[in-house]
Amino acid sequence: MRSFFFLLTALAVIGTAFWGYRENYRTQTALDHNEDLQRSIGQARSRLMVLRAEWAYLNRPDRLRDLADINFDKLGLLPLAPEQFGNADQVSYPEENAPLNLSDTIEVSNMEALR
Repeated sequence: MRSFFFLLTALAVIGTAFWGYRENYRTQTALDHNEDLQRSIGQARSRLMVLRAEWAYLNRPDRLRDLADINFDKLGLLPLAPEQFGNADQVSYPEENAPLNLSDTIEVSNMEALR
């Protein structure tokens, strides 16, 4: 009976060692995967910073103004005039208890006055 307990204990130790060995390699694999993810996140953040810098560079007001001046004929842009803006009294407000209907709030006559 004693040899049976020794055998059972030896098998438990071998099983535990095998389990620990497997868990160690799973942990190492997970850590390597985590490092790869962290590296790719860092690279994506650096690319995003470069893209934001390029976007800010391309959207400089002086550059856009120059492009608008160069392409004035193609774009058909006109300077802003006070007649292009509406007045507050041209806005039609809904009645207090009336249900909201979008077709009633925008009048075609007001839209043509803005042109």
